[in-house]
Order: sequence, then structure tokens, then C-alpha cells
Amino acid sequence: MNIEITDLRLFVNIAECGNLTKGAEKTFLSPPSASARIKTLELETSQQLLNRGNKGVTLTTSGELFLKQARLVLRQFDFLTVEMSNSEAGHIRLFANTTAVTEFLPELLARFLSERPSLTMDLQERLTNDIVRSVVDGTADLGIVSGDIGNEDLECIRFSTDRLMLATPSNHPLNDNESVQLSETLEFEHIGLHEGSTLLDFLRRQFRRKGYDRSLRIQVRSFEAMCRLVEAGVGIGVVPESAARRHVQTMDIKLLALDDDWAIRDRFVLTRDRLALPRAADALIELLVLEGAGGGPTVHSRNSGVEIEIGAQTVIP
Repeated sequence: MNIEITDLRLFVNIAECGNLTKGAEKTFLSPPSASARIKTLELETSQQLLNRGNKGVTLTTSGELFLKQARLVLRQFDFLTVEMSNSEAGHIRLFANTTAVTEFLPELLARFLSERPSLTMDLQERLTNDIVRSVVDGTADLGIVSGDIGNEDLECIRFSTDRLMLATPSNHPLNDNESVQLSETLEFEHIGLHEGSTLLDFLRRQFRRKGYDRSLRIQVRSFEAMCRLVEAGVGIGVVPESAARRHVQTMDIKLLALDDDWAIRDRFVLTRDRLALPRAADALIELLVLEGAGGGPTVHSRNSGVEIEIGAQTVIP
């Protein structure tokens, strides 16, 4: 097939915009030129890639497959360009769970990017299934998750441990215990994070398994807000140990260990193929492993100007 890089960029832009004219503008092409390129692309692939309609375009089944591969080819081309420039420039797309985005990534990335003034980054908080899917299809270069994802198409590099704890007011009845199981807490009001957060989605699954069918007392945007409400006696809340240990120093709350097996989870950074990553992305993995608690990485191989853009989008487990 005779396909140019411009054709791939054009197709990805059209697919993401859902409109040929807007996709052409994003690729700096005129609509007639873009239309001609798409027709040639379909001839080269012997497949119809787009369904045209009055309200825009949608992808055919073949178009969905082509989009996935086009994204991967374009990212590898970008990586090649950066590597051949012999610099730390480039762009990394990192999707991470709530705890990573709010607890340890801001400080770590500030140091990482200050040493690489030509590198830019897109950091987005996403739910676990969306993180996995985005790394698989090339939408994200790296993903950070907690717990086993069970996906053999990705390399999963362990870099630390994520422990969940229960925060309670200083005079709470549960405080006679040093540790509890989630089932012992269900008679009390719980405080949770905002809709779309990874931890909320994970805990809701645990609540359902234990028969907790009530609404949360209140939902907040941060672990600090959760702990302040716990201190005020509004309810109890499950928080990561890193946040819990920090806030217990300034707030009148108590921390109880959770005895449930799921309360201790490994953190992993995900990538499709570490050997194919540019130096900057690989250096970020090395830094995560170096900064992580509890030793070096465990790798599960598959089968065979400083600028951070923090996305507000949150999607799925």
C-alpha cells in the first residue's frame, strides 16, 4: 500500500472530529483535497473506512481497525522524530488513576519536567478500564493503575504499593479496633470522592459485594476535603495511606487498617512496548520505579517549555 503520513493524520483527525471539513482544517488541508485523499486511502486499502452522512462521518468496522493502527504508526513516527533529534523534546500522554493524579504525580512530574524544558505532557485522570484501553490503542503512551489488570497485551511494571485505610473521627465507635473489614463499617455513613474517580468506582464494587446499597453521605473532590469532613463527624471514608498519613498530622482523625485482601494493591505503569518508547517516556518509568516504595520493578511481560495539560475528562472501569 502507498500511504503517506499525512493521510494517516488526516484520517485520525476526521475520525476524532466526526467531520471531514473539521478534520481537514485540523490537518491544514482544504476539504476537496481531504476528500480526495480519503478516497485514495480507501482505494489503497480496498476497504470503505467512513460512512458519510448529512451530520458528518462515522467509522465502518474497517475504519475502526484502521484508526487503531494509524494512531500507533503516528506515535511511533513521532517517537522516531524525537529520537533522531537527539534531544529530550517531545510529548508524553499519561493517563492515571485518581490517587496518582492527586497524591504523588504532581510533585514527581514537576521535578521531571523541570529537567526537560522542551518536553510537554498531557496528564489525564481516567478510570482503570479506560486507562488500559487507551494504552492498548495508542491514545495514551503510559498508564498508571492499581491492582492486577489481567491484560496480556501490555507490559506492566510494578513501582510501588497502594494501601487503603479507613479514616474515622476521633470519637468514633470503630476506634476500639486497630483494624476492621469493610463489612464492619457499612452501618455507618460513608464519604466518597466525586463521580468519575477511580477510587470511587473501585469502592462501589466492594460496597455492592458487601450488600451496601445506600447512597454515600456526601461526595467531595479531594482527599483533604474528605478528611476534613471525617474530622467534623459527617462520616467515615476510605483513603490511600499516603493521603491519610499526611492529613492525620494536622487533623483530629484516626486511621484504621482495612483487613480486606483488596486493601493492599500494587501500582503499575503500563505501556504497549517499553523498548519502543522514546527516551523521555522510558526515563519517567525509571523515575517512578526509583521513587516507588518497596524496591525495584516487577515486570509482567506480554505473551509472546515545561507544559502540563491536565485533562478534566474522566471516563469508566
